[in-house]
Amino acid sequence: MTERSYYAPTGGLPPQTQILTDRAMFTEAYAVIPKGTFSDIVTSYLPFWDKTRFWVIARPLSGFAETFSQYIAEVLPGGGSDRPETDEGVEAVLFVVEGEITLTVMGRTDRLGPGGYAYIPPDAEWSLKNTSDAPARFHWIRKAYQFVDGLDVPDPIIASDHEIAPTVMPDTNGVWATTRFVDPADMRHDMHVTIVTFQPGGVIPFAETHVMEHGLYVLEGKAVYRLNQDWVEVEAGDFMWLRAFCPQACYAGGPGPFRYLLYKDVNRHMPL
Repeated sequence: MTERSYYAPTGGLPPQTQILTDRAMFTEAYAVIPKGTFSDIVTSYLPFWDKTRFWVIARPLSGFAETFSQYIAEVLPGGGSDRPETDEGVEAVLFVVEGEITLTVMGRTDRLGPGGYAYIPPDAEWSLKNTSDAPARFHWIRKAYQFVDGLDVPDPIIASDHEIAPTVMPDTNGVWATTRFVDPADMRHDMHVTIVTFQPGGVIPFAETHVMEHGLYVLEGKAVYRLNQDWVEVEAGDFMWLRAFCPQACYAGGPGPFRYLLYKDVNRHMPL
């Protein structure tokens, strides 16, 4: 089994001696939230969560990215929630980057460690606990599910990055691959959360320009990423947030794989 690495923020506060120059930026087409900005003072707390704090790294913004929110949660031992979601019609994906969580969805309980993935259908009953003796950290991606008459809602999914073979992109000699937790042909799903992997030297060989919005959290490695008209250096722990039609491409820098957790909205008509 290939050894996997997942960057997780731990908080803290930079020293008074640190200069302010950083890679953080927000433009009309994209935002970059570098790992150095994940300090204690930018965390949030949510109703009905115990011993848990959140870094909110994406939220719907009119005229920018409008379809999803994304948090990084830190749950201390004994923490969690029996009522994690307070909105109706919301689906979720959880992806664990550190520690272990105990997740119950629609009566089924699973323990998820680093690389663990869960899809939670809209309006499903679920709860989450940290029953271990160390903090647990995970991504929580939320989307208002777009119901379609004649389509059932998706079933819950429990999976792991360690158990799914990546799908290699054609004509790339294996340097570009995608780990898919959901069948792309399953029209019940209106969002995909995948892991994209580039081996050192791998590239996106054209400027992707498309209607899907993106959240890209770098789990491992480093790269130079093209965002609109800019080339930006990114590394493990950085988050990129792209509105629809923002051109994007990348060069993977090495010396190891460059991997990121990717959100995109799919399989639905555009609201008119």
